Amino acid sequence: MSAVTGQGSRRRRDASEAEVLKAAQAALAAEHAAVYGYGVVGGRIGDDRLRQARDTYAAHRARRDALQRTVRDLGGTPVAAAAAYALPFPVPDAAAAVRLAAVRLAAELEHRVAAVYADLVRSADGTLRREAAAALREAAVRAVRWRGGGVAFPGLAERTAPADPSASPSGAAGAL
Repeated sequence: MSAVTGQGSRRRRDASEAEVLKAAQAALAAEHAAVYGYGVVGGRIGDDRLRQARDTYAAHRARRDALQRTVRDLGGTPVAAAAAYALPFPVPDAAAAVRLAAVRLAAELEHRVAAVYADLVRSADGTLRREAAAALREAAVRAVRWRGGGVAFPGLAERTAPADPSASPSGAAGAL
């Protein structure tokens, strides 16, 4: 009886580890997309918010690098960044509209990053869960700063399924 119980526990642990790795890969994919997206934002944002965009770009690069290490520690091969990503909406030509679109894009990037970190918080435990919760909180705060308002439960906005690399900001088609 104990051998059967031991095998069941191992299967549950293996499934849990696979779920954590999948969530970490999704978070990494989202960070790749955010790094790319903030490159776009930085090139279009007004001078009044350029420092904010640069600081956020650096924060996402640091999170991306940490997640690459985490994925390796979990026994996975970190998902690679796409060569380019499709913007979630068109960026108009007028200078003021471009700046507005850049702010909208930054807020959308943070919203999407928060969603995958919410999945990682749900899947992980211990230190990784605390780090994911901190990343979720940081993304929510940045989204409020960009958008000018927040949502009740950042990262948990009405979604029907958990985010995964193919449905997240960095999906296989390279969509933000």
